[in-house]
Amino acid sequence: MSKLRISLRWLLPACAALLLAACVAHPQWQLDSVQGHLPDLKFQMTNDLGQPVTAATYRGKVVLLYFGYTHCPDVCPLTLVHLHTVLQKLGKSADDVRILFVTVDPARDTVPVLHQYVTAFDPRVVGLTGTQDAIAQLAKRYRAFYQPEQAKAASAGDYEVTHSSAIYFFDRQGRAQVLATPGSSNDEILHDLRILVEQPS
Repeated sequence: MSKLRISLRWLLPACAALLLAACVAHPQWQLDSVQGHLPDLKFQMTNDLGQPVTAATYRGKVVLLYFGYTHCPDVCPLTLVHLHTVLQKLGKSADDVRILFVTVDPARDTVPVLHQYVTAFDPRVVGLTGTQDAIAQLAKRYRAFYQPEQAKAASAGDYEVTHSSAIYFFDRQGRAQVLATPGSSNDEILHDLRILVEQPS
């Protein structure tokens, strides 16, 4: 066998491996890529079982971060229904996903209220709460907006909270990857979620 043929025999698999690595490093996202634009997942909160948790608690899982509240009349429940549908389509791989539902209304969203709310949608949804400052800092970190209604109803405990409704996707190492906006379809979310769950830990 010639030296050229031997060289090609080893070169072709090496090229294939490099191409595969390039595909993993630069996936064809259908959602908005935020790689390098948003910081890694970082927080210290309390989950819907009353346990202290940090971002490290969810390392090894693909994390979807969403800011909302349990009294939300439409957007929050609709978003969680859509995400539940996506997880069902994902099949067994959905066990590697955690949806972190961060309340922007901690006064009403106590731990028991959060737990009852999130578990009604999917067992892989985790409710998170904390002090007003902790929630504000986490929202600021990911450029999320929320503002409680300023009205007489607010003092009576009957109020709405205006909030952004993006979904932030983090890989298993806690790095921000893509962003789903209200116009994103379930198919787009499923496509990018599959890429993330198939990436190695």
